[in-house]
Amino acid sequence: MSKASLPTVIAPTQQGLLERLERGRNTPHKVVLRTAIVLGHAKGMSKVAISEALQTSRPTVDLWLQRFRVGGVGALLRDAPRPGGKQPLSPEREAEIVDWTLHRTPAGQTHWSSRALAKELGVGSTTVLNVWHKHALKPHRTKTFKLSRDPEFIAKVRDIIGLYLNPPQKALVFSVDEKSQIQALDRTQPGLPMKPGRCGTMTHDYKRHGTTTLFAALNVLDGTVIGECLPRHRQEEFLRFLRRLDRETPKGLDIHLIIDNYSTHKTPKVEQWFGEHPRFHRHFTPTSSSWLNLVERFFSALTTQALRRGVFRSVAALIDAIEAFLNAHNEDPKVFTWRKDADTILAKVARANACKEASCAVH
Repeated sequence: MSKASLPTVIAPTQQGLLERLERGRNTPHKVVLRTAIVLGHAKGMSKVAISEALQTSRPTVDLWLQRFRVGGVGALLRDAPRPGGKQPLSPEREAEIVDWTLHRTPAGQTHWSSRALAKELGVGSTTVLNVWHKHALKPHRTKTFKLSRDPEFIAKVRDIIGLYLNPPQKALVFSVDEKSQIQALDRTQPGLPMKPGRCGTMTHDYKRHGTTTLFAALNVLDGTVIGECLPRHRQEEFLRFLRRLDRETPKGLDIHLIIDNYSTHKTPKVEQWFGEHPRFHRHFTPTSSSWLNLVERFFSALTTQALRRGVFRSVAALIDAIEAFLNAHNEDPKVFTWRKDADTILAKVARANACKEASCAVH
């Protein structure tokens, strides 16, 4: 005779406790079911009848009758301990995964995938991913950087950020640059418009219809932009744009121009023009430091909001789109506010240089 077929004997005290549990308003449903199984069996109901009356399975009836015989009422109040899962990863094993991730690479490859490293070390790929997440390791990602080697880097950074954070009195500050070689791209086939549940489409291939260059001067104080599209990117076009700045700015104010080190900005004719216009003052960004020029933020907005998804069947159409964006921007200009001071930036650059030197020493 199996244990499941043994008669259930319930003491009077157990009977009363089970009945209170079954009727209790705060008793969990699973405990009510277990007590009902035991009480039904004590009343002489067959196990089949109990399972049908309580809409549960016969193995469930057998399970809780057996647990009651072994542990009494207390066994009905708690779930039985479940068999343990995988053993937690040991610190030594975790350190090994980190070490292989940081200091080794798979044969013929540049970095590990979770599956490749898991196979190599004999662990699960989920285990590898958990360790990577814990230690903020992302072997599939890299970040690009460029450290300026300009010998006057510190002085130029302090000069330009000083113009942003503490502009001079009775003067205008312009961030000036050229967005060159803007292509008039026409798609080879018409795309589909956006609709609910589906984004718009456009072909990946295109036709080229020529280029233009946008000369732009961002007024740091109010966010307005003076811009002009010209066919080429030479000193003649730069001088033409400078003359426009001279015409469109109040004569009684000094003009401070933040510009990069492109050769067009330093030709003899350009030098002569600045000599003849002493109210214009140039402030050159350090080499490889275009991030210091705020007009780049405007160029980014132009690209994402007007150019990248545009369809232009001619250079004239491209210029019209750029001018429309300029006009809309100037109707409600956005001031791009510089927030980091020079000391914070220079400290970050110093840390990057130190990391670079340390990495070179290791390798």
